Amino acid sequence: MSAGCLRPVLSRAVRVVCGGGGGCWTPSCRFLIYSETPNNIAPSWRFSLFSTAAGDTGESLAPKKKKQDPRARDTIGSAGRKISQRHLQVIGVTGEDLGAMHRADAIRLMDEQGLKLVLVNEHKDPPVYRLMSGKQIHEERLRLREKQKVKAGPVQVKELTFSSDIGSHDLTTKLKQVQSWLEKKHHVKITMRSRRADPTVSLDVNLERVVQQLEVTVGYVSKPMAIRDGQAAMCVLRPPSAKELAQKRQKELTAGRLCS
Repeated sequence: MSAGCLRPVLSRAVRVVCGGGGGCWTPSCRFLIYSETPNNIAPSWRFSLFSTAAGDTGESLAPKKKKQDPRARDTIGSAGRKISQRHLQVIGVTGEDLGAMHRADAIRLMDEQGLKLVLVNEHKDPPVYRLMSGKQIHEERLRLREKQKVKAGPVQVKELTFSSDIGSHDLTTKLKQVQSWLEKKHHVKITMRSRRADPTVSLDVNLERVVQQLEVTVGYVSKPMAIRDGQAAMCVLRPPSAKELAQKRQKELTAGRLCS
């Protein structure tokens, strides 16, 4: 009795939920209830769990490559005895190719000749090492340092002009200014003018003597030369290179030994 009363109530509830109309429930309706049920599933749910969103190709992003430091090879140094590679391509101290050899043989050769192994090219197979003396390593460091300075940027050029009959006090003041510019890594263009048209006066020689009065070591971009048909002389100075400073120290040491 109770079951018969509940059946009409349940059928009506099913039709209301599934969008069906009114009326009485019949046994044949049970075949129509689910077939007439609208597809109320949200569009986003219709995709498989393994499907990808629009515009997603499913490919993983490739890792970004690190940019190589352009100054990575601006230094040089001895690799010592800690060499990770087993086989090496060795270049001799004078530049000759000694061929590929085991690292133990390369280290033994280094010890026998009293030299150092320096990595030249690690990207080759086998990597290239060179036998170098301490002096060669020092000179190569100086060369790389100078090369790095050239790449640093444009150099500012200062200009200074004075006459050939300038007074000693004024000349001292101007030379101090030149030294100050050189210490700031500037180039200095010096022009000496002649007030008298005297063909016997060599302005380039006089200008070189003036430069020699500087209390600092200098390098030349262009050495003193006569210009304007001998009516003036010009030169361009620059800060000394590390090699020039080393040569000056060597000369001073040699002169000190001769005097002693």
